[in-house]
Amino acid sequence: MVNLGLTKVDDALVAKHPGLESYAACQSHAFMKGSGTFVLGVAGFFAIQKALQRKLPYPLQWNLLISIVASSVGSYAVTRWETQKCSDLWLLLETGKVPDRSPPPVPRQEEPTAPQKTKYGDVGTTIY
Repeated sequence: MVNLGLTKVDDALVAKHPGLESYAACQSHAFMKGSGTFVLGVAGFFAIQKALQRKLPYPLQWNLLISIVASSVGSYAVTRWETQKCSDLWLLLETGKVPDRSPPPVPRQEEPTAPQKTKYGDVGTTIY
């Protein structure tokens, strides 16, 4: 039986999706890594700011605010990155193919070589 959060998943569903247990473990690891990044980030930023506070004195509330906001951004980035890897793992286990995350090629625009004629005159000429 596989647990997703606090919910137990039915064995029939687990049999239908054999990679569900690996995906659930990966997601759990990703969220724990994000939480750890937040806690260590707050402590690290707070310590760095305390060391720098001799040269740049500012109130404790700003020190805490900056630490929490910076750590939240870092934690979000780590969790998003790890969750994306879990999604790729799920697609690999379900389809057998690794998803292509490369950006699509950008088509080149051809530059006109000469003015074009239209029934109203040359393109690019000004009529007064």
